[in-house]
Amino acid sequence: MGSGRRKAFLTRPWIITVLVVAVAGVGFGLYWFQPWKLWQDETVQEALPGAVVTSAPPTGQSGTPSPPTGPRTLAGGELISHEHATSGSVRLVELADGSHVVRLENLDTSNGPDLRVLLTDAPVTEGRGGWHVFDDGEYVSLGKLKGNKGSQNYVLPDDVDPARYTSVSIWCDRFDVSFGAAELARV
Repeated sequence: MGSGRRKAFLTRPWIITVLVVAVAGVGFGLYWFQPWKLWQDETVQEALPGAVVTSAPPTGQSGTPSPPTGPRTLAGGELISHEHATSGSVRLVELADGSHVVRLENLDTSNGPDLRVLLTDAPVTEGRGGWHVFDDGEYVSLGKLKGNKGSQNYVLPDDVDPARYTSVSIWCDRFDVSFGAAELARV
């Protein structure tokens, strides 16, 4: 008689449906939130493109030093924390060929799903009020974050005028929240 009850219990369609929905829900939750990334760090160390190292300054035809031909910092700032503890600095750099890169230096933040680097016109505000503003105005996604630690370069598309943007955000595109951001102060 005991095995008859077990057989009836397992054949009820609602129990099987609940189990299938529960397993699917757990699978979707794991995919969407990717909690294991909180324990996985990815360090990327890139050199600044076009950096020229010389032992003596270059000289012009008259024997006087020539102006530097390497990268030139146009703006920079320090990252502040938003959704996750974030530190490091950001520089907007013009390279010798006239192209521009956003450089993250000594970045240290949490890893997460679908993290991107945004160049934006939004003001950087501390606290929860600053978490969700970076996709409200004008912004350019410079691509996926290469690593949650280290120093990295993100090339600006040729048609982007860097003077129109005032901040950089480490942005979680999946949850529309900033992990951290920096105001770009012109130098």
